[in-house]
Amino acid sequence: MTYMAITIDITGILQSAAFWVSNKGGSNGWKLYTYFYVMLTLLSILLGNDSVILSGTVFLVYYAKVAELNHISWVMSGFAAANIASMVLFVGNPTNVVICEGFGVNNAAFTAYTIFPFIACSVSCFFALGGQYRDKKYIPRRLYHTADLDARSVLLDPIGALVGIFMLGSALIMCLVVSFFGIDVWKISLPFAAAKFIYDIAWDHYRFVRQIPMLGREQKGPEENGVQLYDEGAQTISDNKSQYRQSPYPTHTTAKVNSFTDFIRAAINKSPQPSSKGIALHRQLYAHFPTVFTALPRIPFALIPFAFSQFILIEALSHQGWIDVFGVWLLRATYGDMYRTIWLIGVLGVILCNFSGTNIGATILLTKVVRAASPMLTDQTIRAAAIALAVSSNIGAVSFTFSASLAGLLWKSILKQKGIIVTQPTFAYWNALPLVVMAVAGLSVVCAEMAFLY
Repeated sequence: MTYMAITIDITGILQSAAFWVSNKGGSNGWKLYTYFYVMLTLLSILLGNDSVILSGTVFLVYYAKVAELNHISWVMSGFAAANIASMVLFVGNPTNVVICEGFGVNNAAFTAYTIFPFIACSVSCFFALGGQYRDKKYIPRRLYHTADLDARSVLLDPIGALVGIFMLGSALIMCLVVSFFGIDVWKISLPFAAAKFIYDIAWDHYRFVRQIPMLGREQKGPEENGVQLYDEGAQTISDNKSQYRQSPYPTHTTAKVNSFTDFIRAAINKSPQPSSKGIALHRQLYAHFPTVFTALPRIPFALIPFAFSQFILIEALSHQGWIDVFGVWLLRATYGDMYRTIWLIGVLGVILCNFSGTNIGATILLTKVVRAASPMLTDQTIRAAAIALAVSSNIGAVSFTFSASLAGLLWKSILKQKGIIVTQPTFAYWNALPLVVMAVAGLSVVCAEMAFLY
C-alpha cells in the first residue's frame, strides 16, 4: 500500500490538487485555509498520512513563503489534518493494523467504527485551530493573489496517476471485502504492490525507449559530482510570473540553484557517495526507471526494525509479569465498566504516545494490557477499548512531542531542511487545545456508538 501511495504522489497529483485548491481559494484567506484543510484530510484518507505530510508540508511552506504568510498556522493545521484522517482506514496507520490484529477487528468494521469519531475529531480540530489562529497575523482575511496557477503543469504523469489511483482503490476495496472471510490483508496488498511495481518498470521503460518526456521535460540523472539528488517536487519560479512548475524526477543542475529548489529537498535520502562506476550505473538506471528509483528511497523500510524493537520491549515487560500487573490496575480503575474503560484507555493512549516510543509503542502496550484483562471484561468492553485506542493513537500524533509519532519526526525533519525550526514548546503549545478538544469529541462519540450498539 505504501509503495502505491508513494508512486501516486510522485506523479505530481498531490501538487496538482494543491494548485487547484489554491485557485479555488483565491484571495480569501479563511476560504483557502478551509480548502487546504479539507484537501489534506481527503488525501490522507486515501493515501495515508506520511505521503501527504511529505508533499503537503513542502507545498504549505512554499505557499506561506511566497504569499508572505505566517507559516506556523498553515503547517500545524496541515499536520493535524493528515494525522487525524489516518484513523479512517486500517491501512492508514501502522497502529490501526496492530489494533485490528490484536483485537480481532474486521477491517471493514474498523472503518465503520472509526468514521464517526474521525468526523468529530476532524471538525472539532478545525474549529479549535480556527479559534487559536483567529488573529490576522496567522490567517489574513485577504491574500495577495495575482493569477491562477496551472494545476496541469505539475501533473507530470497523468496516466501513471490514474493507474495508481485505480490500483490503490481496488486494493483497498479488495482488502475490505476479503476481511469478512478471514484472509490476511498482506495476501491481497502484496500482489497489488507487485503489479504496480511491474507496471512502473514497464511504463518507465516504454517512455525511455520512445523518448517520451515528462510533459515535455527531459529526464536526466543526478549531477556529475556523484551526489544523489532526489529533487522530488522540485519547482522553478519565474520572477515575472506567479505560475510555477515542479518535477518529482531527478534534475540536472548546471546553473545556480534557485531558492525554492533548496527549499523542497524534504525527506531526501542521501546515501554515501558511490564509486565512479556506481555513479554511472546509477545515472543510467535512474534515467531509465525514474519512477521506481524515486519511490524506493522514500519507502519507510526503517519502520520494520523500529516496530520489531517495540514488540520486543513489550514482550519483555510481559515476560517479567508487568503486563498482567497493568491489566489488574486497569480492572481496578474501571471496575470493568465500558465507559470508564473508553475514557481511561483513550486518555492513556494520548499520553503514552509521548513516552512509549511513538504511538506504535503505546498502541502495542495498551493492546497487550487490555488483552491481559480480557478474561474479566465483556466482549463489548474489549471492542470499545479497541476503538478508543484507535482514536487516541491517531490523534495522539498531534501531541506534545515530535516523537509521539514517526510522522511527527518526518514533519520536523522536512521543516528543518526548509530552514524552519519549530521548537518542542511551540509544537506542544499549538497542539494542546486541538488535542484536548479532539480527545473529548472523539471519545464522546465512541461512548455514544457503544451505547447505541450495545
